[in-house]
Amino acid sequence: MIQLISATPSPYARKVRIVLAEKKIPFELVTEVPWDQTTKTPLHNPLEKLPILIFEDGSSVYESHYILEYIEAKYPQTPMLSADIDERLFAKQVEVVADGICDSLVLLFFEKQRESQSQEWKDRQMRKVDGGFKALAEWVGDKEFIIGNTFGHADVAAGSVCGYVDVRWPEYPWRSRYPSLAKYADGLNERQSFQDTVPVAQKIQDKIV
Repeated sequence: MIQLISATPSPYARKVRIVLAEKKIPFELVTEVPWDQTTKTPLHNPLEKLPILIFEDGSSVYESHYILEYIEAKYPQTPMLSADIDERLFAKQVEVVADGICDSLVLLFFEKQRESQSQEWKDRQMRKVDGGFKALAEWVGDKEFIIGNTFGHADVAAGSVCGYVDVRWPEYPWRSRYPSLAKYADGLNERQSFQDTVPVAQKIQDKIV
């Protein structure tokens, strides 16, 4: 059976878990704390990052955006991308922005672990978060789904970052700033694939910075 190495709060891993569930692809979930010395990520990804999808023959694919492309190509049932090329490219653009928000929040998390923090660095990352959420809100508008009235990769990415912020950065006021985006995210949260993958904070044992 396919294995997915995941971390419980990871929005990147959550995207893969949601897509596997939506496509009804059976897999074994392996939960790790990637920063701890016990992690097995170096055995399967030279970049030592999660998520990692491992196949029965021992081969693996990694980086969430590539994993999603791989799954879509290998398991075309229940399509998560439009057949229209412009809509497919737009879905990728949404994913770039959603992942970029996550990247900035991860960098902010690391910076907060340092004894001597850079306010300029934190401000720079937060500007990216602000810009990303503004773009997501504009793309969503009052729609149920971002592209073509059909649930797909764009919604997986947008919904995952919203859920990540709710858990890791509950003080960030994206819901009050963008009520339509909040309504959209709450609608996604009613899907079983989202309910089964709600992010949970992990305790990191080893020093990371």
